[in-house]
Amino acid sequence: MKTSIDMNWKGGMAFETEMNGHKIIVDASDEVGGQDLGPRPKGLMMVALAGCTGMDVVSILKKMRVELDSFSVRVDGNLTDEHPKQFDEMKLIYEFSGKNLDKEKLAKAIDLSMERYCGVSAVYKKVMQMSYEIVIK
Repeated sequence: MKTSIDMNWKGGMAFETEMNGHKIIVDASDEVGGQDLGPRPKGLMMVALAGCTGMDVVSILKKMRVELDSFSVRVDGNLTDEHPKQFDEMKLIYEFSGKNLDKEKLAKAIDLSMERYCGVSAVYKKVMQMSYEIVIK
């Protein structure tokens, strides 16, 4: 299946696209000629990963009948010092709260996401080190 987007230059360093009926603007900081009108593209890489695996984990845990009170995914990324600056490592921190949460079920849901379902992590694993941690509150 082929998909595509169009990014339109809005002046300065800003670009805008429409995706699924939502406008997204990316821009650079003031220091490099932008106006800070939106997030940076590399940050959106982390958003894509957290959203992809987060949705998977929620869906899988629902099928396992695991009830959550809250759930969040944090992504810590390490950028190289040399240009082109790129991520060489990302760590995901999955934070759960709920009653009687089974850490094995949480890990199984995460593993299924990271190994089978999340297309973003599948691509990222080819070019960088990926790891995760589970935190239960």
